[in-house]
Amino acid sequence: MALWKDQYGRDQGTPDTDKAPSKAPAAPAAVNIETTRPAAPSRADANAKESLLAAGLTIEGKIEGSGHVRIAGNFKGDVHVQGNLTIEAGAKVTGGVRANTVIVGGELEGNIDAAARVELLQTGVINGDLKAGSLTVAAGSRMRGRAEFGWDEKGAKSDS
Repeated sequence: MALWKDQYGRDQGTPDTDKAPSKAPAAPAAVNIETTRPAAPSRADANAKESLLAAGLTIEGKIEGSGHVRIAGNFKGDVHVQGNLTIEAGAKVTGGVRANTVIVGGELEGNIDAAARVELLQTGVINGDLKAGSLTVAAGSRMRGRAEFGWDEKGAKSDS
């Protein structure tokens, strides 16, 4: 008599547990991978690749192109991407940024220009100005500079 069932619903201690253990785990693992994959936010993002600058690396130069960029190390230079830029906690970027969405968990010394959305996480620090469609600021984050958000180009020109 079994006292509990394993993750596949079989009674422990019965002869069935010894039969084909390699076949049972394969199907649920494939299903779990598909069901836990996050949905792509938009059709353009579905095909975009993400490039990673790993922690411990320091690179100087310029990043341009389409796709997403995740920085976990140190980068000196401008970042202009037609995608998302994520600055991880502990990372530092020194230079101007232009991207669709900018998520700052580390430190940014420079301006953010023309982003659709900027998220300043709890560990994030921005030293510079920003222009964005929307700005989300978490408690504990820091910013020194000027922020303009919520204005589209047409509204700004017609108001003046």
